Amino acid sequence: MSYETLDGAPHRAAGTPGDDLVVAGVSKRFGGVPALQDVSITIKAGEVHALIGENGAGKSTLGKIIAGVLAPDEGSLTLGGRTLHMSSPRDGLTHGIVTIAQELAIVPGLTVADNVFLGAEIATGGFVRRRELRRRFRELAQRTGFALHPDTPAANLSTADKQKVEIMRALSRQASIVVMDEPSAALSSHETSALHGIIRTLAAGGTAVILISHFLSEVLSLSDTITTLRDGHLVQTVDARGATQESLIEGMLGRSLSATFPEKQFPAADGPVVLEVNNLCAPMVNHCTFSLRRGEILGIAGLVGAGRSELARAIFRDAKVSAGSVRLGGDDLSGHNPRRSIHRGLVMIPESRKELGLMMGRSVRENVSLSRLDLVSRLGWVSRIRERRAVSSLMERTTVKAASMSLPVAMLSGGNQQKLLFARSMMKTPAVLIADEPTRGVDVGSKRAIYDLLVEMAHEGMGIIVISSELEEVLGLAHRVLVMRHGRISAELAGRDISEEAVLEAAFTEISAS
Repeated sequence: MSYETLDGAPHRAAGTPGDDLVVAGVSKRFGGVPALQDVSITIKAGEVHALIGENGAGKSTLGKIIAGVLAPDEGSLTLGGRTLHMSSPRDGLTHGIVTIAQELAIVPGLTVADNVFLGAEIATGGFVRRRELRRRFRELAQRTGFALHPDTPAANLSTADKQKVEIMRALSRQASIVVMDEPSAALSSHETSALHGIIRTLAAGGTAVILISHFLSEVLSLSDTITTLRDGHLVQTVDARGATQESLIEGMLGRSLSATFPEKQFPAADGPVVLEVNNLCAPMVNHCTFSLRRGEILGIAGLVGAGRSELARAIFRDAKVSAGSVRLGGDDLSGHNPRRSIHRGLVMIPESRKELGLMMGRSVRENVSLSRLDLVSRLGWVSRIRERRAVSSLMERTTVKAASMSLPVAMLSGGNQQKLLFARSMMKTPAVLIADEPTRGVDVGSKRAIYDLLVEMAHEGMGIIVISSELEEVLGLAHRVLVMRHGRISAELAGRDISEEAVLEAAFTEISAS
């Protein structure tokens, strides 16, 4: 089957809708540590084939091998009976395979449209045909339902909008196989619904979609076939029609998961206030007032763009505050910056671990000790013995799994990277922890470990603010819930008033501007 490329020239892909992809005996090691061991699966044309497993199970590694990002150490890939030899994503594109990666690959200095058509520019005589590029961009935006302006600088986009650019870029290439690694992780429910429609349309047209997702409800509703990996080994490949969340979790963990959330341990109703926010105003934050007690988990819910993350950054002093005050343990934080907030006992886990949280190329040890080097230093010199001792203890408490604390953070699974942020926040036990999307891109096993850790820290007396796009997460953890809309707190819910219906009503209902 031939098709027209973006520059208008006819092209015949090595793989076309109708060809099956066969992965046979594939193994991959990193530094001698096996990531995949003798994995064999068949991806049929026109099916949605899900890959599931805990972080570190090998899902993303297998997806990268299929897309040409990584080469297998052993085994082979054949598409339509032809053996594939790939050493780069461009080789994957040549064979009609495109990928939407979990770690976003956006060029900040380019516009949205330029990022979408990056590497496949619409050009004549070396000059980009801007009018044609914008026309095709509008067609693609209409097809996906994503409201993005083609001329917006990518640097100005939110994480969710960057994810949309990745999806549009992949769909602009007419592919026989699309690998989607956590495509809906940063999208709202409306945008996720639109994405699901796109996936079904692709499959109906004969394109194979490889879906890597931690959302088991998404996997079950979209997939035809589900492959489970555990510790780099193939556990099972099953028909999605006979699968349940419970059976998938057992396959992923090798055991049943008795409960999603730990039992709530409510703090004393008259416990001391550790954080007071009064009439706080900042970009996308309008006159927010609330307090947080010792040992309390306060959930903040709301739609994408409601101002939840902006409120967190304003409290942490990572955004310019125009009015209002924040008091930590009775002391005013006015004029402080994030570094001073940390030293005063206020720490924050940001919504994007890659862009805002971790130095991916530096070691595990350096990433953990970074926030409080003064605790492992003497006369301005870092004591490696003290540092290793402190980091080792925190890794054990937060259940971070790494072959060595000298290993670059980029080599860890997403779940271990996320838990590493918790380890860093606990270099010196804080009074207040703000956790913005604490389990984004994390598997069910690591999610439970993070939930247990949050409950344990609250039980020890820490005040905790949890911000999450997963409503179930907010309801399952929080003792009290604030709902935001248009930068304001539209409702405060506690006790029996906390429910999905109450949160959604407050999130969608207009509030007075007074």
